Amino acid sequence: MSYRVGIVGATGAVGQELIELLHRRNFPMESLTLLASKRSTGKTITWEDKSWVVEEAVASAFDGLDVAIFSAGASTSKELGPEAAKRGCVVVDNSSAFRMDADVPLVVPEVNAHAMREHKGIIANPNCSTAVALMGLYPLHEAFGLKRFTAATYQAVSGAGASAMQELVDQLHAWAKDEPLKVEKFPHQIAFNVLPHVDVFYEDGYTKEEHKMLNECRKILGLESLRASTTCVRVPVLRAHSIAINAEFERPVDLAKAREAIAGFAGAELCDDPAHNRYPMPLDYSGKEKCGVGRLRIDSALDNGLALWVVGDQLWKGAALNAVQIAEELHRQSALA
Repeated sequence: MSYRVGIVGATGAVGQELIELLHRRNFPMESLTLLASKRSTGKTITWEDKSWVVEEAVASAFDGLDVAIFSAGASTSKELGPEAAKRGCVVVDNSSAFRMDADVPLVVPEVNAHAMREHKGIIANPNCSTAVALMGLYPLHEAFGLKRFTAATYQAVSGAGASAMQELVDQLHAWAKDEPLKVEKFPHQIAFNVLPHVDVFYEDGYTKEEHKMLNECRKILGLESLRASTTCVRVPVLRAHSIAINAEFERPVDLAKAREAIAGFAGAELCDDPAHNRYPMPLDYSGKEKCGVGRLRIDSALDNGLALWVVGDQLWKGAALNAVQIAEELHRQSALA
């Protein structure tokens, strides 16, 4: 079967990656419709020898589509996602709009593809840091039983969109020319800096991004008792998030078995040879489908604990790739309209 596919937010950073991945992974498409806000209507987008004219994202645009991947923000998803579903179009949503909705599956295909079988027209994609972290945590959970974890993220500016990536580049150019650095996208200069601030702060001192890690991991893993504490940090890296994790498990951790679990997991590759300076880095995992897991070591502060380092492309496994994998799984399950 071939499907009539739509992308909402096609002109954004994730939208561009979706176009590439759908083609590179040979998703069975009869047609592709690119949708965006009214101000982008009429723009032409090209990929290799193909081109499309962007249409306005309105309810009627979903008539006749089988699946639509949304990457245009929560407000757009809340407005148009249910409208698309009413028209028989399965929605794969990249925003935070539906992630914690009890009636909406929150899916990482390597972890809980079964959850999408009972979808009601909308399937949610997790937050980028959650998806990347689970590529290291899930195989270890399967081996030892995850109990709790702490994490510190090193999040690339790609997580804030194409304009944030451009702001970092512009600041670096300005610094090289000894010119003033413009600060618009972030609350402070991002070049040569790190910001312990991703998303808005809540009253408990944690940010929305930090709450997402715990709540989404609980839902995806089906572990309501899971405990986690995260500090999310923006770093001057263009692409690919890194996460330092200290995890505690129900059962004793064997380091050799931990490495085997990572190496045998579909979403990750083991990159763990510090004696030869081999460990995952953002430069090596930008534009890569699998996430890298390394620096595995028995945790010195936790019972049944393991420390690890996970790196993954925010625009791919953290967003566009996971969404395409959901669509592929829907195709395998023959669950598309």
